[in-house]
Amino acid sequence: MINFDRFELSNGLKVIVHQDKSTPIVAMNIIYKVGSRDESVRRTGFAHLFEHLMFGGSKNIPKFDIPLEEAGGENNAFTNSDYTNYYLTIPKNNLEIAFWLESDRMLDLAFSKQSLDVQRQVVIEEFKQNYLNQPLGDVYLLLKPLAYKKHPYRWNTIGKDIHHIESATMKHVRSFYKKYYNPNNAILSIAGDVEISDIKKLAKKWFEPIPSGINIERNYPKEPEQMARRKKSVKRNIPLDALYMAWHMPNRTDIGFYHCDLISDILSNGNSSRLYRKLVKDKGMFSEINAFVTGDLDEGLFIVSGKVLNHITMTKAIAAIESELDLISTEIVDPIEFEKVKNKLEANMIYSSSSVLTKAMNLGFYELLGDANKWNNELEIYRSISREEMRDTAKRIFQKKNQNILIYNKQS
Repeated sequence: MINFDRFELSNGLKVIVHQDKSTPIVAMNIIYKVGSRDESVRRTGFAHLFEHLMFGGSKNIPKFDIPLEEAGGENNAFTNSDYTNYYLTIPKNNLEIAFWLESDRMLDLAFSKQSLDVQRQVVIEEFKQNYLNQPLGDVYLLLKPLAYKKHPYRWNTIGKDIHHIESATMKHVRSFYKKYYNPNNAILSIAGDVEISDIKKLAKKWFEPIPSGINIERNYPKEPEQMARRKKSVKRNIPLDALYMAWHMPNRTDIGFYHCDLISDILSNGNSSRLYRKLVKDKGMFSEINAFVTGDLDEGLFIVSGKVLNHITMTKAIAAIESELDLISTEIVDPIEFEKVKNKLEANMIYSSSSVLTKAMNLGFYELLGDANKWNNELEIYRSISREEMRDTAKRIFQKKNQNILIYNKQS
């Protein structure tokens, strides 16, 4: 059980505080409720661009990293389809420096032509190096638009087209910042050896003077039910053919998400899992194979990926995976196998609660899902799932009409 306090400032900033006296380090996490799904189809990649711009300096702090590092702190950030997350750790005696730094870039980010040009070039190079010039780097640039036709999940976080970042103007980025980087669109979570009264004072001092932004109405287009299998093949300079199969699955707060998460563990968590044991070890069809869920806030994807050995045709590889999915969709999982997966998941969840940074990040994330206390309840949700429920969900998910297949053929 993770105990925490929660309060909200007059400008709408939600604050979550967890006291952990076991360490002199304090973690601060800020979630901005803006991800790639909030972008215009004509201007994608902006949420990720802003992850970089937010380190480019604010009104009173030319370089974000320098005062933090001088105070013994570390920081980083990430962006996904649903939100952007900034996090740092700092010795408790210097915690106010973290409040100063984060509040200043929320209040008034420094928009200079030089900063925009530098960060734009960084993102462009990242796009080229990691997504265009890697043998399998464009997987999600291809798989997402194959699976999604209406929902903004159809483009990847890095962006749909590199030209969207190349053509980003100061007006575009200022407008994006003004809309999304506001206290009423953010969640601040703190974990460490702190007192709730001190955090309230610091939050009021540094964040409450920041004006609220507009109330954002989110009406993402719902993805229509997929009615036919989709397939795409490409050729690349790779040593082995690669296969990606994706099925639409429930959103992160639906009970079906938890079913799918357990299904993915049964199929592909460790060397004793079904796909590895049968298709890698016993039958020698794949050099590696994985099953995982995207965990998106809206309806996500259940993905199976693998590298196919040279003597196996792609038709046989697909059929072998489908056979395993048919099995889990029609037969109830053995109770010992089921309990083993649940125990492993429980151990991982308990282990993940050990660091103050993970606590701060998780409390913020579950507050984003609707209530930070959901983190405390999640283990019971997993424990309550029956083998019959899991089979029934698998049967609904793994239908041929719900299947998307991306094939990478090696060049001859």
